[in-house]
Amino acid sequence: MTWANSIGGLSHQSGGHVNEPFIGENGISGVLLHHKTANNNPPVTFAVAALENQNVDVTVLPIFGLSGESSVTAKEMWGTMVQGGCFDRDNFNAGPSMPSSVGDTVCAAVSASTWVEPHGRCTVVFSLAWSSPEVKFKKGSTYHRRYTKFYGTSPRSAINLAQDALMKYKHWEEEIDKWQTPILRDERFPEWYKITLFNELYFLVAGGTVWIDSDLSSSLPEDSDLPLHNSTCNSTVPLIGSSPPDFDDKENVGKFLYLEGVEYFMWCTYDVHFYASFALLDLFPKIELSIQRDFARAVLREDRTRVRFLADGTWGTRKVIGAVPHDLGAHDPWHELNAYNIHDTSRWKDLNPKFVLQVYRDFAATDDMSFGRDVWPAVCTAMEYIEQFDRDGDCMIENDGFPDQTYDAWTVLGVSAYCGCLWLAALQAAAAMARSLGHDDYADRCMVKFAKAKHVFEAKLWNGSYFNYDSGTSYSSRSIQADQLAGQWYTASSGLPPLFDEDRIKCTLQKIFDYNVMRVKGGRIGAVNGMHPNGKVDETCMQSREIWTGVTYSLAATMLLHGMEDQAFTTAQGIFLAGWSEEGYGYWFQTPEAWTIDGHYRSLIYMRPLAIWAMQHALSPPRAILEAPKVNTMERAYVSPGALQFLQDSVRKITPKSGCF
Repeated sequence: MTWANSIGGLSHQSGGHVNEPFIGENGISGVLLHHKTANNNPPVTFAVAALENQNVDVTVLPIFGLSGESSVTAKEMWGTMVQGGCFDRDNFNAGPSMPSSVGDTVCAAVSASTWVEPHGRCTVVFSLAWSSPEVKFKKGSTYHRRYTKFYGTSPRSAINLAQDALMKYKHWEEEIDKWQTPILRDERFPEWYKITLFNELYFLVAGGTVWIDSDLSSSLPEDSDLPLHNSTCNSTVPLIGSSPPDFDDKENVGKFLYLEGVEYFMWCTYDVHFYASFALLDLFPKIELSIQRDFARAVLREDRTRVRFLADGTWGTRKVIGAVPHDLGAHDPWHELNAYNIHDTSRWKDLNPKFVLQVYRDFAATDDMSFGRDVWPAVCTAMEYIEQFDRDGDCMIENDGFPDQTYDAWTVLGVSAYCGCLWLAALQAAAAMARSLGHDDYADRCMVKFAKAKHVFEAKLWNGSYFNYDSGTSYSSRSIQADQLAGQWYTASSGLPPLFDEDRIKCTLQKIFDYNVMRVKGGRIGAVNGMHPNGKVDETCMQSREIWTGVTYSLAATMLLHGMEDQAFTTAQGIFLAGWSEEGYGYWFQTPEAWTIDGHYRSLIYMRPLAIWAMQHALSPPRAILEAPKVNTMERAYVSPGALQFLQDSVRKITPKSGCF
C-alpha cells in the first residue's frame, strides 16, 4: 500500500513534510506521514499500517519520491517489489526523514507479504488513519476534535487509530451488519429504497462535518447579565452569550457541525436541518440533542452587529433576541451567528416554528425530560417572538410579501400553506410539551390560539382539494405546493393528533401526488415544488419550478404516516431514478438540493436529502413515541373553564366540505 504525504491544495509541494517508520503493539507496523499544512493551519499526520502475524511479514519503505531527483524513485520502489516482494527490514530503524524540499512530493509504502499454497487462502489487512487534532476556523477559534477525548491530542495518535482499525475492524463490520440487516431484510421496503437510505448518509461525513470536544462555556462572551423577562412562561432567562440555565451536560457528546452544502458554506443551516435531522435523531440522538441545545442558546442571544442584506440592500441586526438563527455561522461558529445575509432571517416565518417542532419531536422521541427542561425557556421565547407576525390579531401569522422562509426566492404574502401549517403544528407541539413539563396554563393558551388559527387557516386557504399556496391574489397564490403539509408531517412524526381532518390531509396528499409528482416526467424525477391547478409547472421563480430532493423525501414520509404507501414509494423513487440509478443524471454521493425537469442541478452535496430518514422514522417510529399515551392535546378535558369559554366565544364552527374535486 502506498500513500503520498499530501492533502492536495497549497501544501501539496510546499515542503517541510516528514515521513517516519514505526513499530506499534500487537504486530502493527507502518509509516507515519507528518504533513505541514499551508497558512499556519493545523498539521495532519497519516498512518499507513499493516498487521503482521505468523503468516504475514510487514516491511516498509519510509520515503520515496515521484521525480527522478528523489533518493528513491517510484520506479525503483516498484522494482524492489517485483524482485523480492518486500522491503529491507532495516528500514524500520531509519527514523524521521529530512523535511521535504519545495516542489517535491514524498510518499511511503507498506508491504505485507505471505506464501499461499495452491488453493490456499490468506488475509492481508492494511489500514489508513490520520490524526489532525485541531480544527481552526477562519477567524482564529481553535478546538480539539472529538476523537482527542479518547486518543489524546498528539499527532502520533494516528498510530493508535490505525491499530484500533486493524484490531477491531471485524467487530465494526459485525456492528454495521447488525444495524443494517433488519432494514435490508425487511420485505416491506423496495430494493432501491434500502440502497438509497444508506447511501444518502454519505453527507454525514462528506458535508464538511466538524465534531469537537468542547462545551464552549469558557469562550462565550461574558456580557450575560441582561435579563429578558418572559411573562409567557414566567421565567427570566439570560440574553447575551449565555446558555439557558442549568443545561445538563452529563452526556458530554461535544459539539457538532455540518454544512448546509459544499457550495452553501454555513454551519447547521436550521431551516434545512429541519428536514435532515431525522438521520441524526435516528442514528445519533445525543448529537441531535446537542445541536438543538446550541440553537436554544442562540435563541436567547443577540448580536447587535449591523449587516447589509443582499436582496434589498437594507441594513439590519445580525442576531435578534428571540429569533431562531438561520445558521450557526461560517467563520466563527457558535459565536458569530447568521452567516446567511441574503434576507433578514429575523423576519422569516418558518425558523421559530421549526425550532419548536424539532425540539418537541426530539423530546418525544428520546423521552429526555432533562432536555425538555433545558430548552423550555427558549421554546417560550421563540413562540412569543413569532407572534409579532400575527398582524391582525387572529392568532395566525402572516407572510410579508417577500421570500421569508426556506424557499428564499419564492415570494409569499398573507396566510401561507407552508408557514401557516408550521405555525399550527408549533402551537400544538408547544402545548404538548407544556403539559409534559407541568405548565398547564401555557398549554391552555396555546390550545385556544390553535383553535382560532386553524379556523383562519382553513377558511382562507382550503379550496376543496388542497390548501392554496397563500391568501394573496397573485397568479401563484392557488399553486399546489408540494411542501404545504410540512407542519402535519412533523405533527404525525411526533405522535401528536392531526392538524386537520384525515380526509383533508389525504385529499391534499393525493392532489400533490397526482399533480406535482405524476404530471412531471411520469413521476420519475420527484415532486416539483409548485404546480398550477391546470397541470402546468409554476414558473413564478427558480424554486417554484425546481424539484427539491429533500422535500420529495419528506413528502413521501408524510404519505407513509397517513397510510399512502404506494404513493409514498412512487414519489421517493423518482429521486432514486433521477439521482442514483444508471438511467439518471449521475448524482451518486453528491445528491443536490434541487434539479429542474430537464435535469440541471443546483447545489451539489447538500444537507436536505438526509430527509429520506424521515421515511424510515415513519416506517419504524421510536419506541418512546409508539408507547406514549395517545392523548389529544386539543380535547376539552384539558382546557381550563375560562379558556374553554374564550374558545367557544372566539371560534365559530365551519362545516367541512366533503370529498375531493
